[in-house]
Amino acid sequence: MNDFHGFADPHKPYDSNESELHGGLSYLAAQAERLRAEKPTLLVAAGDMIQGNNWANIFQGKSSIEAMNAMGFDAMVVGNHEFDFGQSILKQRISEANFPVLGANVQGLNLKPYIIKDIGGVAVAVVGVVTDDTPILTNPKNVEGLQFLPPAYVKKYIQELKGKGNIVVVLSHIGFNEDVELAKEVEGIDVIVGGHSHTKVREPAIIGKTFIVQAFKHGEALGVLDITVMDGDIVRAEGRLEPITPTGEKNKKIEEIVAKYREQMQAMMSGRVGETLVDLDGRNTRLMETNFGNLITDIMRGASGADAAIINGGSIRTSIKKGPILVGDLYGALPFENYVVVIKLTGLQILDALEQGVSGVEEAKGGFPQVSGIEFTYDRSNPKGTRIKEVFINGIPLATNKEYIVATNDFLAAGGDGYRVFRDAVKSSKDYEVVGEAMKGRSDSGRWLLDMVIDYIRSQRIISPRVEARIKEQKKID
Repeated sequence: MNDFHGFADPHKPYDSNESELHGGLSYLAAQAERLRAEKPTLLVAAGDMIQGNNWANIFQGKSSIEAMNAMGFDAMVVGNHEFDFGQSILKQRISEANFPVLGANVQGLNLKPYIIKDIGGVAVAVVGVVTDDTPILTNPKNVEGLQFLPPAYVKKYIQELKGKGNIVVVLSHIGFNEDVELAKEVEGIDVIVGGHSHTKVREPAIIGKTFIVQAFKHGEALGVLDITVMDGDIVRAEGRLEPITPTGEKNKKIEEIVAKYREQMQAMMSGRVGETLVDLDGRNTRLMETNFGNLITDIMRGASGADAAIINGGSIRTSIKKGPILVGDLYGALPFENYVVVIKLTGLQILDALEQGVSGVEEAKGGFPQVSGIEFTYDRSNPKGTRIKEVFINGIPLATNKEYIVATNDFLAAGGDGYRVFRDAVKSSKDYEVVGEAMKGRSDSGRWLLDMVIDYIRSQRIISPRVEARIKEQKKID
């Protein structure tokens, strides 16, 4: 299982045209229990288990760990989103887990690099590895003092473990393409159980002697890999994804846990905030201007009095359908504990920030900018760092030497998603304001962005934000 993100209840993916529901942790648990009864089994999780959906977020992942304990997981690797609540909370979640939490390439957190388990008389070593991009995928303050080494660092353990006759499984949260590269680079890996990229690997990919699997996302599938071992080597491996839908048998114990936290969540999340006359698009925020991104950045700019506002599209996690907006909808869309900050930037620094923002558009990276008070055109066919063609601030061409007041979130202000220009500006200037706290230090939490958005929608009662050609992509004509 990988990239659960707290989706404990059956759900309809927003980007799906299907009418039926997918997932449901109690159904997945029942299926895992049935399979486990058939033969010696490892049940593992490839990261991003404690953050995402409100069912997990409101309880900072405690609900996920309680359910995983009841399911009898054998091991888990940390994903980048395991760090989103900070190291203190992560350590607390690890202490609550009845299974080891792995991270061979993480230094400074005392994570176990690997475990060895006897599975039906076969020695199986499970090594954990997480993406070394974690420091730019979570708020940098969440990983202070930690070092994330390249995934190939696990080679030092794999050679040792394989040399002792173990079957070696890498529990990976680096993404499918990176798993393929790891298999090519490091010999001795028998199986990679992957996560991070939400890839639907219907049957194992085979790279040399390594089998690579991944089970999609949000508990919508259970990954199954049956292996046959002879004389310490895998001689056959057959894998599949078993779709999980709310049909058939439930695991009653897991359903009780799911229901317990669901009831607490619903009591907190059921309040109505307002109404939207249009769908709020949180699906395309990593690719283009969206009306949801416009709404949020407009709120930030208005509340702070800034000339402009920039956030990362990846901070908006879900869409909200046309109709009533509940508190829970906004918690799901804005799950991170971000607060709004205001800094002074020159026009040149704004240009650098926008270049960083569009540098990963091909990979739909979370740093793609959503903006207010800014209009810009870019050309992705140009080399990274030279893609921005023209920029206007409130309708006036950007002046590279002029200073502007820019509102952003604390994640970007700390250099998250590669926005080092913001981090450097903060470090070199005293003109750093936490909105709601007025010129205090970086440790002050200020006013949460989520609270700003809730208050604004309540004050307006009805909203209908639009896409306004703030971001234009220049496309070459063949």
